[in-house]
Amino acid sequence: MKEKNVFIIGSKGIPSNYGGYETFVENLTFYKKSENIKYHIACIGDKEEIYEHNKARCFKIKVPNIGPAKAIIYDLKAIKSSIKYIRENKIEDAIIYILACRIGPFLGHYKNICKKYGIKIYINPDGHEWLRAKWSKPIKKYWKISEKLMVKKADLVICDSKNIEKYIKESYKKYNPKTTFIAYGADLEKSKLSDDDIKLNEWYKEKNVKPNNYYLIVGRFVPENNYKTMISEFMKSKTKKDLVIITNVEKNKFYEDLKRETGFEKDSRIKFVGTVYEKELIKKIRENAYAYLHGHSVGGTNPSLIEALATTKLNLLYDVGFNREVAEDGALYWNLEDMNLAKLIEQSDNLKEENVEALSQIGKSRIKREYTWEKVVDIYEKVFIKNIQ
Repeated sequence: MKEKNVFIIGSKGIPSNYGGYETFVENLTFYKKSENIKYHIACIGDKEEIYEHNKARCFKIKVPNIGPAKAIIYDLKAIKSSIKYIRENKIEDAIIYILACRIGPFLGHYKNICKKYGIKIYINPDGHEWLRAKWSKPIKKYWKISEKLMVKKADLVICDSKNIEKYIKESYKKYNPKTTFIAYGADLEKSKLSDDDIKLNEWYKEKNVKPNNYYLIVGRFVPENNYKTMISEFMKSKTKKDLVIITNVEKNKFYEDLKRETGFEKDSRIKFVGTVYEKELIKKIRENAYAYLHGHSVGGTNPSLIEALATTKLNLLYDVGFNREVAEDGALYWNLEDMNLAKLIEQSDNLKEENVEALSQIGKSRIKREYTWEKVVDIYEKVFIKNIQ
């Protein structure tokens, strides 16, 4: 059997620190089973260099820091570099897998070149990027056009959510896109840290937080993750527990607006604690949370939701299709109505231990059945190698 060369572009690269696509690429290469696949991973860097990680060939792309256009330039340089490598090494039957839909207006040009060398183009649409509040109207318009053109030109669209797959099929019906659903994965192993771990307890002391006495939020600090609703509803609730928010908080306009609109700094229960990049520590913080709050409203299967279901006993999720698709009956749901989440928090405080445990078991078995990295990687490998004779 011939070796299948798969070039993955669009993530910041590996080894990964944080971020959905980076974690995906890290695990796709780490859990690789097939000896017939060779991964080539584009990585963003300060200088051009080649190195190996998880037996994958990683190639760094140097990109100037030019704002929102940086990601577009990065993807374009990465696809150009991939095609050059394929051509120079006379590689047959390669796949270029593009994460996110940023280069639609340019893809037609590269698709024609790829055809010459028998290269297939697969894409992974990053949820509804054009709905994200951080973008201005012209940029939102660009993302939507870019998505359309990438779906039109792709040989295969891989969706990490059935809801996103349905949206792609319905929105771009006229292009008759070839799609498949492959979930995102989770690590089901418990944290290696013990409850009396020094590092863990120093973190609790420093943040003035007690185990099993906090609701937890982990996610990017963006408006579409419903921070305003979660914070203001938590403040309206009578819970005595804390709200611990692990995020890359920036003292920007969104932060200032949030402070003005909610007055969260006057509530001692609301604790922005910065980021935690250490895998075992964040896992233990999740395990020790009383409950997890998930407010993501844009995107497909969200990594932090899968991680929460795999680790935190009680999960309160924003009621939207792709969150229900993942958790099903293993979580409780809230909406944007006034006092809806506040009441749910109070009800959660009073849940019997056996009820919490029952929800926890449903959530964990759901992840074990559908969202392990081993299963996800196995499906990816079948998709990548199935057209090799």
